[in-house]
Amino acid sequence: MRPLPLLFLTLFNSLLGLSILFPIIGPLGRELGFSEFQVGLFSTGYALMQFLLAPYWGRRSETVGRKPILLLGILGFAVGFFLFTFLGWLGFRETLTGLPLYLSMLGARLLGGAFSSATLPTAQAYLADITSRENRTQGFALLGAAFGLGVIFGPAIGAALSGFGLLVPVLFSASLAVLNAIFVYFVLPESRTAEARPARPPKLSIFDPRIWPILLLGLIINLSSVAMEQTVAFYYQDRLSLSAERTAQTVGIALAIFGLVAVFIQGFLVRWVKWPPRRLLAVGLPLALAGYVGLVLSSSFFALTLSLVLLGAGGALAGPGVSAAQSLAVSDAEQGVVAGLSSSAQALGRMLGPIVGTSLYGLHPQYPYVFSALLIMVGILFFLGRSDVGRLEPHP
Repeated sequence: MRPLPLLFLTLFNSLLGLSILFPIIGPLGRELGFSEFQVGLFSTGYALMQFLLAPYWGRRSETVGRKPILLLGILGFAVGFFLFTFLGWLGFRETLTGLPLYLSMLGARLLGGAFSSATLPTAQAYLADITSRENRTQGFALLGAAFGLGVIFGPAIGAALSGFGLLVPVLFSASLAVLNAIFVYFVLPESRTAEARPARPPKLSIFDPRIWPILLLGLIINLSSVAMEQTVAFYYQDRLSLSAERTAQTVGIALAIFGLVAVFIQGFLVRWVKWPPRRLLAVGLPLALAGYVGLVLSSSFFALTLSLVLLGAGGALAGPGVSAAQSLAVSDAEQGVVAGLSSSAQALGRMLGPIVGTSLYGLHPQYPYVFSALLIMVGILFFLGRSDVGRLEPHP
């Protein structure tokens, strides 16, 4: 099998394991006596470690190779989740309770975040190693589809396994990571030969004129999306006057449609039309803007879900556009470094998005989507003013 499908399976397994936790982290925290704020810190802390350490792992992959760093990231994820499961088990047995239990479990999440922050930038750099500049965009779209499929199936598996106990999905995620590491070790070839590795990683500043506009654009897209994701369930419930049970069903259907549209576009459409990054951004950003405006104006299930479909389509086009643009902006020797900086910028969006979205929602239910629409509008104006973003040849 060629390296690209193998990389797809590797990233799909990683995202599947992570997203299995989504539906059970809240109920698990409440069963152990944690507040909503404390549970929220599990995700914020995880993103914080990715923000801090993704650039380091990207640089390390330049000198020691992609495969060892990818393995370290997957195994570190497994250790963090096994530890989280064990501490949760101690909590249910009341062997460890209160603040010591919480701090221990938070530490396990930070540990998992520190090591798993190596996975995405290394996978992106690996992709750059095995694709030509002309095919880079389609390759990143395929990785985006792997991400989307993991997020679609993971919560469903987590919800099903939670019937056997709230810690069972966490244990399953850790075990899946071990199997994924075994798969990588025996099947995935190294993409960067020893001869191609420098003794020291190249220096690349976040303020490098070749990449900072693209990193900023990626942060804008991610921040606006996360602010929406954190509040959309509340929005459906309040706009449609739904019960809690009905909200879960309705939002589940809507987000499944949202995810399937994104997977179809990234897995098939982008690879078929073969648009360059700049055209993907030129089409994707306005579609996302239309989706956010639609959410502000909608008051029926059909209109709200149609707005999510527009958002899904826009993000599915703009996402690989940003990833490919940043890869194409630098030389082949700088792929790991730029991927690490990109992952850090995305993690910043995941840290700020929940805070911004929920705070604005507390002021008015439509404000998060007004904020996201304005942010995307700024991104469009910025993009139109930067004709260098997304070209196929690296900057001098």
